[in-house]
Amino acid sequence: MHPDHQRDFTEFVASRSDSLIRLAYVLTSDQHAAEDLLQTALAKTAAHWRRIRDSPEAYVRRVMYHEQVGRWRSPRWGRERVLEAPPDHGVADRTSEVDTRITLAEALRILPARKRAVLVLRYYEDLPESEVAKIMGCSVGTVRSQTHQAVGRLRELVGETILLEGLQ
Repeated sequence: MHPDHQRDFTEFVASRSDSLIRLAYVLTSDQHAAEDLLQTALAKTAAHWRRIRDSPEAYVRRVMYHEQVGRWRSPRWGRERVLEAPPDHGVADRTSEVDTRITLAEALRILPARKRAVLVLRYYEDLPESEVAKIMGCSVGTVRSQTHQAVGRLRELVGETILLEGLQ
């Protein structure tokens, strides 16, 4: 990679990694898987940096989305990992704060991958419909209909009150 391109790429990674790792975590629901997903996406981005450096974030998001969909489709995805001992760390009781999040997370897992991704990109990442459509490789109308259907299904699964609490 040309030194100027390498410097630009390094600056991009330094400035956008926090936002991108949050997206990766929402897509994977696991910190280690999120780090792997982001690393894979950045490696692919670095390989094509010369032609995508004008809009690299959209490219990275698209790569992460497609990589994660591929992982969801993999027959190995979701298998349990056996540990010798359970993790040893205590957490303060925040039941009242997290019940809503747990309920929403469980409901999100029930949704099909595309609908889940639309909700993550629209509401968690706060991207406009046009950007979501670019990332997912579909039309804005498809994003709108997928969003409408996904929110409707979440309402069925968790109820209006929990859905509104979770979005705040």
